[in-house]
Amino acid sequence: MIFDLPRPEVSEGASVPVTTYKAARIVSAEVERHFQKHHLSVRSYYEQELAPIPTAGMIETIIDTTFWASLGREEGRSPKISLAFLPPEAAEHPLIFGQNLPLTSANLTKLAPAVERSGIHLGIWNYGGELKIWGTTRVIPGLCFVLEVIEPGMLVIKHRRVDGFGKFVNVAVLKGDQVKVVDESSGRVRDCPSVINSMIGFTASTIWNDSLNILVQVAVSMRSHERGGILLVVPKGSERWRRSIVHPITYQVQPFSELSSVHRRFRDELHPVVWQGQLTAAIDHLAGLTAVDGATIINEQYELLAFGAKISRAEGAPAVEEMLVTEPVLGNVPAVVHPVQNGGTRHLSAAQFVYDQRDTIALVASQDGRFTIFSWSPCEGKVQAHRVDALLL
Repeated sequence: MIFDLPRPEVSEGASVPVTTYKAARIVSAEVERHFQKHHLSVRSYYEQELAPIPTAGMIETIIDTTFWASLGREEGRSPKISLAFLPPEAAEHPLIFGQNLPLTSANLTKLAPAVERSGIHLGIWNYGGELKIWGTTRVIPGLCFVLEVIEPGMLVIKHRRVDGFGKFVNVAVLKGDQVKVVDESSGRVRDCPSVINSMIGFTASTIWNDSLNILVQVAVSMRSHERGGILLVVPKGSERWRRSIVHPITYQVQPFSELSSVHRRFRDELHPVVWQGQLTAAIDHLAGLTAVDGATIINEQYELLAFGAKISRAEGAPAVEEMLVTEPVLGNVPAVVHPVQNGGTRHLSAAQFVYDQRDTIALVASQDGRFTIFSWSPCEGKVQAHRVDALLL
């Protein structure tokens, strides 16, 4: 969805009148419905207290104010802020200001340097009809509304998973006059890889033990190193994938099971929080290898087999000529394109690999932040390329 927005001229640090950002008005009702729907769906099994739901009007004001704050600068730096809507008593070990501050773009810009580190949220709450900043928190309850500034003019609306370790679930991405609202039904279409279900946040009651959530964390880590990379996931015990790899493989390794081992302990222990640090370290270790030129190869049990591998067309196999490109956002229409229209060498080689090895998937990170998951669609009879960067921000 693309909008033509008013662009008022304001001096640096000045506050902007409420709701001048048109996208805030358009998306707020849809976001409120998202939170209402998911609160209702988890109440039957979730015993802990959920975060309160902001009204569409509050969402609109928070987005509008934060958008204009994101365009400001403090000591020459653009602000990176994460706002969470909840009262102080709903947070765990909150830092509470002696006096609440009005929610203005100027206040957000001033506070940004203190809270730009990952995992720190500014707490926002409604006091007598006025939204105010009450302090900061690192721990928030399930389904808590969070708005994060990624870069100037780019905001992501998300929430914490009601259970489980890992990435927050993205609801919408706003970048200037463009808005992408995550289409939850896209994870239910035929042949859509279940890793996308995990990214979107389906089956919240089982997400804690959803092993595919590991690939979500790997994807986030791959994207964060900003060097681009390919991760190939092949069946355990199969050697067929080697037909699509140039030999000898320079960095072939004996099956390395660090991530597999830590993941089993994290999944099976009564207190998995003990293993979160080790799991994160193992994920980052694997994702770091994808920065090496070539493809990193793991099996379905997360055992590392090789990295820096060169992909080639399997002997006797035809070249991939077309693929179906999708994006899990409202309004997206899948398009059949030639692989060269979807990206560079990485995307073309990943599409060819999946075309040759149809029981595999390929995760491809671009240096510009795009992220694509390639899989084979038996129903469509072609490679599917799922653009999922809107889910990873």
